[in-house]
Amino acid sequence: MADALKKEDDHLHSEYLQVAMGPSHPATHGTMQMMLTLDGETVVDVDVKIGYLHRGFEKMSEVSTYNQVIPYTDRLNYVSPLCNNVGWVLAVEKALGIEAPARAQWIRMVMAEMSRITDHLTALGAGALELGGFTPFLYAIQAREDLWDVVEEVTGARLTTSYTRVGGLKADLPEGFAASYAHAKSEVQRLLVDVDKLLTRNRIFYDRMAGVGAISKEMAVDYGWTGPCLRSTGVDYDVRTHMPYMFYDKVEFDVPVGDNGDNYDRYLVRLEEIRQSFRIIDQCLAMMEPGPVKVDDWNVVLPPKPQVYNTIEGMIAHFKIIMEGVKVPAGEVYGYTEAGNGELGFYIVSDGSGRPWRVKVRPPCFALLQALKPMVQGELLADIIPTFDTINMIGGEIDR
Repeated sequence: MADALKKEDDHLHSEYLQVAMGPSHPATHGTMQMMLTLDGETVVDVDVKIGYLHRGFEKMSEVSTYNQVIPYTDRLNYVSPLCNNVGWVLAVEKALGIEAPARAQWIRMVMAEMSRITDHLTALGAGALELGGFTPFLYAIQAREDLWDVVEEVTGARLTTSYTRVGGLKADLPEGFAASYAHAKSEVQRLLVDVDKLLTRNRIFYDRMAGVGAISKEMAVDYGWTGPCLRSTGVDYDVRTHMPYMFYDKVEFDVPVGDNGDNYDRYLVRLEEIRQSFRIIDQCLAMMEPGPVKVDDWNVVLPPKPQVYNTIEGMIAHFKIIMEGVKVPAGEVYGYTEAGNGELGFYIVSDGSGRPWRVKVRPPCFALLQALKPMVQGELLADIIPTFDTINMIGGEIDR
């Protein structure tokens, strides 16, 4: 091993140092490992190892009904679970050839954008913390908590929401939602101003982020990057605008795009996307009208409880959906949405039963993580932490 690590043409006869970072390192944001080869403090090589969680999302989905998969999607990117909930049911509804009622789609957009904000706040706060900025971390996490309070009012849970259903939603927005959201929005925007002031023009933060972890737009596309990381390189691609789903073609918002593809640009893109997500939510609330939040089809959604308790038709429909699941026509479908870190896709193969025959998920973090090696080679050991954070790798996505 010593001979293999010895540097060529080195008259000092020095050797490279191998260091294992992870799999239980607080800065890895998930159970994964980086085997580093160092020349002093300079990164010569990195071997990224995943596979420690053994989550088994895809195989568990194949023995569950389509609605039973929804709690599993919560645990892909557990910082923005509502984006996953929405992406899954949209793929299943695409296979069924149905659309949820208009109000359900507006609410899905509201909750997905709220989840995107909490995802970005987590990335920004953790990135500041790992560079010594404890105060902006507290501000960002407090802002996330304010939004999670609203999420809890709507879904009944803060993190593992399981809010969507095939054909609609678990329930409509609660009474007083507008007031709760308005209060949370004002608090988040106030805290975001403080985070911006503390970080964006901070000399230490800028020097540690600008020009570090840079990747070209060509390389980003080759690696399959999507989301804020891809847009930071100058590629204007967002599923919400290029392949609009739900009602994203009816709302106005800007897609922030960077220039350099470095850590600083990824920070700026996420900061601006938070503001744009608030714009989208405000327009959704203004345009949605009263109406049902589930399709009127007992083959897809559960009947109302009075029908279940008092009619044989309702009881049978309830029993068949619970025990057998929603019957999806045989075939295959790929549905994709813009999640917090990029394009989240679900490939579903149906055999006509109430359970998917095969499921494959295309998580954005998997493509982002595979480009970590060229991003950190030649950089300093200390630069791995902010670079890894701006990728915003979530272990639940890459290990399925």
